[in-house]
Amino acid sequence: MKKAFVFPGQGSQFPGMAKDLYDTLGAAKDRFEQANDILGFRITDIMFDGTEEELKQTKVTQPAIFLHSVILAESMGDAFQPDMVAGHSLGEFSALVSAGAMKFEDGLKLVSARAQAMQRACEINPSTMAAILGLEDDVVESTCAEIDGVVVAANYNCPGQLVISGSNEAVQKACEVFTEKGARRALLLPVGGAFHSPLMEPAREELEGAISATAFTAPVCPIYQNVTASAVTSPEEIQANLVKQLTAPVRWTQTMQQMIADGAGEAVEVGPGKVLQGLFKKIDRKFPVSGVALETS
Repeated sequence: MKKAFVFPGQGSQFPGMAKDLYDTLGAAKDRFEQANDILGFRITDIMFDGTEEELKQTKVTQPAIFLHSVILAESMGDAFQPDMVAGHSLGEFSALVSAGAMKFEDGLKLVSARAQAMQRACEINPSTMAAILGLEDDVVESTCAEIDGVVVAANYNCPGQLVISGSNEAVQKACEVFTEKGARRALLLPVGGAFHSPLMEPAREELEGAISATAFTAPVCPIYQNVTASAVTSPEEIQANLVKQLTAPVRWTQTMQQMIADGAGEAVEVGPGKVLQGLFKKIDRKFPVSGVALETS
């Protein structure tokens, strides 16, 4: 039976996150302090003692979730033996570092650069995202195609839950149309911009150079990347898919289905929160999923 390790994305942060890791494990504390040095500010102060509002800033949120996830995976020691890995959006970077496809320092620098590039892209194009619940994927896709302006399917989270992304006006209009078409909910999300849409093109261009300059190696197991939702092991392919990730949809529904089809018998979520555990349960209520309990002995 194969074991999948999965890593959460933006939205899983919470005040006090990873403080137990820092306080109980010397190696984890060293890693966090190394991260503070690399980033040039004490991100740990915001993670442990900051408000929800402070944690919500993209430049803080993304490195914070990455650090929590990667350092938690490291703390597992020999218990971290993945047969396959995947990460939701930002979580893909956590998955890649944890599976040995790039170094911790390089991953953190890329995540920080990604967060800042996305922040700048949001300032260029005022934009948003919305969760559409209770409609088939193809209905959401075809409706987006009919709306004037930029609005696309961005996150395939689980069957019946798809996030759209685009300009403020186009997303607003799409929500009205989805409600008319019988969506259970069409809910604007509290995000800073249109992630995983063509409006992230300035960020993609900015990040492409940084990704191209980063050294990638073959991971210890296949990674199921957001862009393809299929197993990838080639460092060149991983790198190319990572560049595309910012403007392409997160195919998480397809990723979970493919992992199960390829023999995954259980999944372990590594990082803050339980979002991905909930999404696996939507695919198959009986599928065994869990989080990571911190070993303090």
